[in-house]
Amino acid sequence: MTDLGFHPSYNLNDTNFDQMYPIRIQKLSKMHWTPIEIANKAAKFLAYRPGIKVLDIGSGVGKFCLVGANNHPDVSFYGVEQRLNLYQHAICAKEEIQLNNVEFIHGNFTQLDLNDYQSFYFFNSFYENIDHTEQIDHQIEHSYSLYQYYSTFLLNALDDKPSGTRLVTYHSSRHEIPNSYHLVGLPIHPWLKMWIKM
Repeated sequence: MTDLGFHPSYNLNDTNFDQMYPIRIQKLSKMHWTPIEIANKAAKFLAYRPGIKVLDIGSGVGKFCLVGANNHPDVSFYGVEQRLNLYQHAICAKEEIQLNNVEFIHGNFTQLDLNDYQSFYFFNSFYENIDHTEQIDHQIEHSYSLYQYYSTFLLNALDDKPSGTRLVTYHSSRHEIPNSYHLVGLPIHPWLKMWIKM
C-alpha cells in the first residue's frame, strides 16, 4: 500500500494522489479527472445518509469514487467506465488504497439499472463525443448523434428517479438536467452544481 496519507483528516492534494497512476494518466489529470477539492464537496452532498449507493457516470481512473469512498465509509461508491484501460487503472488504485466500499464497473452506463442508485455524479463524460481537443485517446467515437443519445438517455433516466434523488454535475449545462431537478443553495464553484429531484 502506497503511503499517501489517504485519510479523511489529511489534506491530500492532487499531485500526491495522481502519483498512484502512470505518467500518461497523471498528465491527463488536470483536464479529465475530478480535482480532490471538487470530489470532497460533491461526495459530501451525495453521501447524505448511510447505506446509499452513489454512481459516477464515466468514472475514468476512479478518482472521484476513491476520494468519496475514503471520506464516507458508510456509503457505497460505484464508477462505470467504458474504456477498459481506465477501468483497469481504477481497479489498481482501489487495491493500492484498500477500500472496501467502492466498486468499478467496466461498461457503458446505458447497460446499468440506474434504479440501483440513489445519488449520481456526472463530470460531463459525453462531451468527448463532440470535442476534438484534449482527447484522452482515440477510442471514443466522435458523433453528435451519440452525444445526443447519451444525454437524452441520462436525462430520461434521471427524470424517472424518485423525489429526493441527488445529483452533482461538474462542467455540465442546464439542458442536460431534467426540469424536475432543482439547484440546491448557491454554487460553491462556477462549474460545480448540486441538484435534488423535487
